[in-house]
Amino acid sequence: MKPKSFVRLTGVVFALTVFCGTVGAQEPYPHKPIRLIIPFAPGGIFDYVARLVAPKLSESLQHMIVVDNRPGGGGMIAMAIASKAIADGYTVLLADPSIVINPNLQQKVPYDLKDLTAVTVFTTASLVLSVNAAKVPSKSVQELVRLAKTRKLSYGSAGLGTTPHMAGELFKTVTKVDMLHVPFKGIGPAVTAVVSGEVDVVFGSVAGTQGFIKDGRLRGLATTGVKRASAMSDLPTVAESGFPGFEVSVWSTAFVPTGTSKNIIARLNSEFRKVLQDPEVRSGLDKAAIEPLGSSPPDATAFVQDELKKWGGVIRTAGIKAE
Repeated sequence: MKPKSFVRLTGVVFALTVFCGTVGAQEPYPHKPIRLIIPFAPGGIFDYVARLVAPKLSESLQHMIVVDNRPGGGGMIAMAIASKAIADGYTVLLADPSIVINPNLQQKVPYDLKDLTAVTVFTTASLVLSVNAAKVPSKSVQELVRLAKTRKLSYGSAGLGTTPHMAGELFKTVTKVDMLHVPFKGIGPAVTAVVSGEVDVVFGSVAGTQGFIKDGRLRGLATTGVKRASAMSDLPTVAESGFPGFEVSVWSTAFVPTGTSKNIIARLNSEFRKVLQDPEVRSGLDKAAIEPLGSSPPDATAFVQDELKKWGGVIRTAGIKAE
């Protein structure tokens, strides 16, 4: 082959390579299924939310959303998988507050929050400060605080480092009372222990306590959100009850691996926010006493950082140590 012909051929090959690479890079998103990782086992509230929205997201994105349950390690298994995934928009993590509690509580965690970027704070749910109606005479938060200063009370949680545990520790700090922490393997057993009188107090979910409050076995004193829970609007918040600044919510936030393009993050944010407007989704969330949010990526990032600092402060003040 003559030198000039070789040069021309090389140029053509190079041009075709660049063209094909450009076409591949410009392939529309999404063009394959998206994995939605859930840090909990099937059947829980986060699994419920994921499976409620997945069909709607699939329909809107025109590609399947595959719900991938990865329970264990206080959510850390799922968080580690998501943080190490390829940053191409095809791995999304739906995480709860444990994602910011774990780094403050554990000496070493298998993920770094810097490796995950918040897409949107998707939903929120208040907890309900409830007491055993027969054993604890308090009818308000103020009465409970006064009682706790005269006798040793106990509170149940879903386990060390869970949001109900953190709620109890924040309550102790804000009200300057001491209560014995009794951890259980899940919030269901903790609520049952309060109903039976084994434990005095619990910060339980609206859905998990509402029935017991209605039949008189539990007495709801307040909800923990920044505003009253729509499903229990007759109850004041803890902040309203004389303890401003107290706020605890069980939120879900969507994350993608850091490095995911801003265009993809914007698309996912738009789709997550759009699905919250769907009547079926809103009805499903309402049944579970979950409220839709749908924040922007910058607001979600700021929120996660605020929660990281907040729970770090609570854990240090309470002197909580991982077992």
